[in-house]
Amino acid sequence: MNTAQSALVDAVRAALGDKAVITDPQDIAPWESDWRGRYHGHAAAILAPDTTEGVATVLALAHSHAVPLVPQGGNTSMVGGATPPADGSALILSLRRMNRIRDISAEDDLVVAEAGVILADLHAAVAEQGRRFPLTLGSRGSATIGGLTATNAGGTQVLRFGTMRGLVAGIEAVLPDGSVHAGLAALKKDNRGYDLNQLLIGAEGTLGVITAVTLRLAPAIADRAVAWVAVADPAAALALLRRLEAATPAIEGFEIIPGDSLQLVLDHVPGTRAPLAGAHRWHVLIEATSGDSQAEAPAALLERLLAPAIAEGQVADAVIAASEAQAEAFWRLRDSLSEAERASGPAAQHDISVPVADMPRFMVEAAAACQARFPGVRASAFGHLGDGNVHFHVRAPAGADPVRWYAGDAPTITRFVNDLVVAAGGSISAEHGIGQMKLQELERLSAPARLAALRAIKGAIDPRWIMNPGKLVALAPIPPAS
Repeated sequence: MNTAQSALVDAVRAALGDKAVITDPQDIAPWESDWRGRYHGHAAAILAPDTTEGVATVLALAHSHAVPLVPQGGNTSMVGGATPPADGSALILSLRRMNRIRDISAEDDLVVAEAGVILADLHAAVAEQGRRFPLTLGSRGSATIGGLTATNAGGTQVLRFGTMRGLVAGIEAVLPDGSVHAGLAALKKDNRGYDLNQLLIGAEGTLGVITAVTLRLAPAIADRAVAWVAVADPAAALALLRRLEAATPAIEGFEIIPGDSLQLVLDHVPGTRAPLAGAHRWHVLIEATSGDSQAEAPAALLERLLAPAIAEGQVADAVIAASEAQAEAFWRLRDSLSEAERASGPAAQHDISVPVADMPRFMVEAAAACQARFPGVRASAFGHLGDGNVHFHVRAPAGADPVRWYAGDAPTITRFVNDLVVAAGGSISAEHGIGQMKLQELERLSAPARLAALRAIKGAIDPRWIMNPGKLVALAPIPPAS
């Protein structure tokens, strides 16, 4: 711990008490690495205030001492966005003690939750009021509201409800100098210039610390149905989605899964089984919901809509979950894809988007291009076909040494994939953010105007560059990779 950090820790302890400071290396260690084990940093202390006023105190002190801070919630970032620098130059600012749900208004369909509230806990709390927060993802048991907002998280319900950006109605945040942005009011109209709330969403903690969020709710689901469907290819999957969308607004989830990715789950995740008999190259997981118990049941709706698609050959096979347990088992297969892939060996993972109409062709042609360019790899994509966002992963050849492969082949593969994405008019980060993983590629592939604007915004709001150093925005242009 350097002199400035020591002074900051002492000042925070004096102002907020011993509970707000953690210095035991054993207690800090679990929070110094990302959940995938790809990024490892070092922090001499964790600062853990439990109120907005406490966060303001910490930031004001950090600003005066020029000590960088890394905001952290559930530490579920897929791009190393919440991992401290390896040189120990920053301290961790934990929001986990800020875990209160301040208000739920079923009448207004709004909830105010602090940054450290875990997504699954929010789901449970609003369900007791007959409402739901319509965003979910595989890490819902550990991901926090502050982190989800700071990264503009997506998930499996974007098709109908949009990303966090569309679900956030207000934000409370502490800016780098310790001043508080009080923007929790859910105003439908507000024309006071730049929208600071929207600027903070997706900023990955580089512009300040989100302390609480007002979120939009939806009516509780009266009934749902989940179907597992086999199709010939991504083009057939998109055609099926368009067919369903034309017939009903009830489709809430539509996830495409290649056969080889499903097989990884079956091989590595105990207790899983294939929903359909036989081998199929592509699968689709579909969820339909209803908020009206008097309306056509979602299961009957899916059966009615899928039957002609099967008869016409657009769908090769399909099964509709016969119970909630089976529906959850279907979703478990989808939610276990990353876990299964991690267990199978190293992979270069890309969270990308291209225009929806172009996605089926991209998925097939980009995978083929990768396998031709890098012999022995296996490339495939899965995810949110309906919103043009898939997780395009390139798995290392069998027997590859993870350390050598990540250091050597993986960066070359990533540049190749990202070039394909940009050529298709897409984005190299659809929902996971930039973090530190994609910082160099963002610099390489972004237009000068975008980079200049990002740096200007960062420098204006955080002139000492103390917020989440090394993430999203570089202090200076990054030199090209050798």
